[in-house]
Amino acid sequence: MKKPTKTIIAVIAGAVILIGAIWLINESRYPNVSAFDDYFTRELLNRDKKVGDGFYEFKSKTGQYTMWFPEEYQVLHKYREDYTRNGESYENWSAAYIRPFKNDKRTYAINVKFLENDTKSELIYVESLFKEQLDSKKPKQLETSNTRIYYDYAYTYFRGTNQHIVRDSKENHPNLYVAYVADKSSDKVIKLIYDSVGENTETNQMDRKKWFLKMLQSIKFVKGN
Repeated sequence: MKKPTKTIIAVIAGAVILIGAIWLINESRYPNVSAFDDYFTRELLNRDKKVGDGFYEFKSKTGQYTMWFPEEYQVLHKYREDYTRNGESYENWSAAYIRPFKNDKRTYAINVKFLENDTKSELIYVESLFKEQLDSKKPKQLETSNTRIYYDYAYTYFRGTNQHIVRDSKENHPNLYVAYVADKSSDKVIKLIYDSVGENTETNQMDRKKWFLKMLQSIKFVKGN
């Protein structure tokens, strides 16, 4: 009876070693960046397509758009409301990057909402978004060959429960960026909001603006759906 037992143990041990080796090989195929350390986030990214310095291609589960995703961020999914989707017509997700700073931490977050808005009412939707987020009605504009982009930014802070918005601050760089990206050939749109929380989270306005615009200009809506 001892021989079969030893054989079974040896087989199990061999299987465990083999499974472990396969797992290590599979893991080694992923880029060594924070985004791919999270299993949920890696499902949304193309590991073979690093599209720019510090970015990988994000492919929406709706199948309706792709965009650049910063490699140090991870998509939130602990709670059901962190990531929501309705078929091919709606998707709402957030991603965050947390960096220790002294005895505290700096938090950087992105929220992306994909939906369909009537193009005829585009300016109404745009005005509503920027009025709500930045108390602004005239955002900056630019275009790509396929999209219309509206965006703006400001330094914001709370005093009690009241939000204060400061533009053109020489002392504080913008920590809230807002954008509305519309497809030129359909009613598809994306609302993208980036904000940072913590002491001295933003140190270079030009670098942050370029980073933000890279994401906006990278958005590509799928045609024909």
